[in-house]
Amino acid sequence: MTNKTDLKVCVVTGGSLGIGAAICESFSQHEYQVINLDIQNVSKGSKNIEYVNCDITDSAAVTNAISNITEKYGRLDVLVSNAGVHFSGTIEQTSDEDFKRVFDINVNAAITVTKAVLPQMKAQGAGVILYIASDQALIAKPNSFAYNLTKAALASMAKTTAIDYASFNIRANAICPGTIETPLYHHAIDNYVARSGADKQQVHAEEAALQPLGRLGQPEEVAALAYFLASEQAGFITGSLQVIDGGYTTQ
Repeated sequence: MTNKTDLKVCVVTGGSLGIGAAICESFSQHEYQVINLDIQNVSKGSKNIEYVNCDITDSAAVTNAISNITEKYGRLDVLVSNAGVHFSGTIEQTSDEDFKRVFDINVNAAITVTKAVLPQMKAQGAGVILYIASDQALIAKPNSFAYNLTKAALASMAKTTAIDYASFNIRANAICPGTIETPLYHHAIDNYVARSGADKQQVHAEEAALQPLGRLGQPEEVAALAYFLASEQAGFITGSLQVIDGGYTTQ
């Protein structure tokens, strides 16, 4: 059943925690209808945020979810491909199974959801696609073979999608956050502490000290950048890598 809306529609993958949750909240506050595709629902249930249980590694489920959204709302203005997973390890320490899992979640899911939204965006002659990449799309970090590779792939996707679909007035950009204080960040720190026996508070302080601004970024700051890039004020920005890292990659 179609439920046409005057609100713009934004789809966010992995919108239940961290950066994704902040993006859902930001767009909903700016009068977007937001649909969060995730396998867990821990959002605050703010107005205009609809949760759809969806395993983003299941291409049929993703395609079906997007089809239902476009049928229900009659439009799809913004896609934020945010869902991702971290994995620490060198190339030798990364098993075939680990690599496949990270690549499936971080890259293949982004490909699937991009393919799913493009027909509607092309038909309406407008759309914005944002990929949440990483500062590791620009630089390398130790013990990050699989994760680094996937984030570089997302940066490439933003560039090629921008070129291929500019004639349809579809813009694509990659946001490249540095160290942002999210559950994903804390999970990575916890794993490191478990392996090394280091003190978590000390590790946290050392991470903050590595940033020229002397602190970690916050999810709301990334969300603000995402909203700007989706807005008309950013109408001439496409195919770009937008770094938000407290100056880390300038060192």
